[in-house]
Amino acid sequence: MLAKDRKAKLPQVPENQKIQPDGIDEEFSKELADHDDVEAQARASAADERVKGE
Repeated sequence: MLAKDRKAKLPQVPENQKIQPDGIDEEFSKELADHDDVEAQARASAADERVKGE
């Protein structure tokens, strides 16, 4: 059997162990944050303030 004839999937994570994204933010230390993380936190804080102001 040649490799190109194989159709089997070899996922890195088995289907029964996959975690579906739920939109929950995860906490991390500021030392590990990169520029994009800092920007995202600033936007989230600004959005929270807009919602509280209404």
